[in-house]
Amino acid sequence: MAQRSARVQIQLPAAELRAIEGPHVRALRVLSDSRLRDLLRNGFPARLHWRVEVWSTRGWFDDLKGTVEWDVIVRYEPLERRYEIVRIDAEGNPTPLGRTENFANVEAIIERPQQVPLLPPRRRDRVYYNVALDVEMLSVSDLDEVERWLRGELRPAVRGERNPGTAVTRGVRTVVAKLLGAEKRHYEERSARFEVSP
Repeated sequence: MAQRSARVQIQLPAAELRAIEGPHVRALRVLSDSRLRDLLRNGFPARLHWRVEVWSTRGWFDDLKGTVEWDVIVRYEPLERRYEIVRIDAEGNPTPLGRTENFANVEAIIERPQQVPLLPPRRRDRVYYNVALDVEMLSVSDLDEVERWLRGELRPAVRGERNPGTAVTRGVRTVVAKLLGAEKRHYEERSARFEVSP
């Protein structure tokens, strides 16, 4: 039931700011499903992979003008009975978003609007933004890799020599991971088209 209302939102800046400010995006109720919560509490971290694109509609076909991607990892630490939320940018830099014992606080952190540093082209064009969010539960082998990566043992990913998303998700999937294959959700939203003044 909650899963039907899970979605992403994208909000454009005021018209006069659209050439100098990116949009705000947010996820709503994407971890509210009881199966996802149970998996999280049983040691399977959740990975929220964000991708925001800006497209131009000039010409015959829409043209991709820019992309920003990042991950948010949510994991439960059973010994401390606490959730940890970390954002990982495209360069592999982790930013702690919070630690909490209360799942409602996890949702509040996940649902905070995030401003995306992605601007439209600086010419008179009609453009729009597209936001995609993939939510997946990571496997046991991925959990080990997340732990090592957060402790700084996977230096190439942290230095940006590898994409942190692939560092987190690469490797052989276990039988459990195959069973979890259905626990991947995709959400997408497109903004209204607008014109950018030079």
